[in-house]
Amino acid sequence: MPAAAAHAPLPRGAGAQAQATPATRASAAQPDAATDTTDAQVAEPTPSFVAGRPRAAPPRGRRWPWALALPLLALLLALQLLLSQRVELAQDARWRPLLIATCGALGCDVPAWREPRAYVMLARNVRPHPGRPGVLHVTASLRNGARWPQPLPVLVLSLSDIDGRVLAARAVSPPDYGSRSDALVEPGDSVDVAFDVREPSPRVVSFDFQLR
Repeated sequence: MPAAAAHAPLPRGAGAQAQATPATRASAAQPDAATDTTDAQVAEPTPSFVAGRPRAAPPRGRRWPWALALPLLALLLALQLLLSQRVELAQDARWRPLLIATCGALGCDVPAWREPRAYVMLARNVRPHPGRPGVLHVTASLRNGARWPQPLPVLVLSLSDIDGRVLAARAVSPPDYGSRSDALVEPGDSVDVAFDVREPSPRVVSFDFQLR
């Protein structure tokens, strides 16, 4: 009679553990594979054609025309502004020397300096005209105290009575006292003027001059 095979009883759960071990190992190996794949993707070098190419710097030799053109344009703009406003700037003592030098080089005209208050009245007199009754003969001497040549001023003559009340006033321009309106008096030079006015009243006892 053949011998009976001996079967040792298996502990409970041993078969299940034995069967689950390969699957468990496979599932446990999957994260490692994914991790290796991710690491491989990260570690892959970027292709050379994808990387941005550095921009070539502009040649330095082409910058020098702009370096010369910009200051020249600024100078031309300042010159144009100076010449376009030379009428106003000619009456400014700060700008007039520069304007005179600029127009001397370019051949432009500088408007005459006008400073009537710079004239000094050295002498003045109002008296009856010897050969014309009712007419007053006026004489004065003016000296230009300005820094530049300038035209003769307009003389404003006021005649007053004994109480200081103005009885008459008259503005006399250079042509009225024998001078050209465009004549210029050099700095420090003196000019004598003379003219006649009608006497407004026998009560005239005083007079006053203003320059403008």
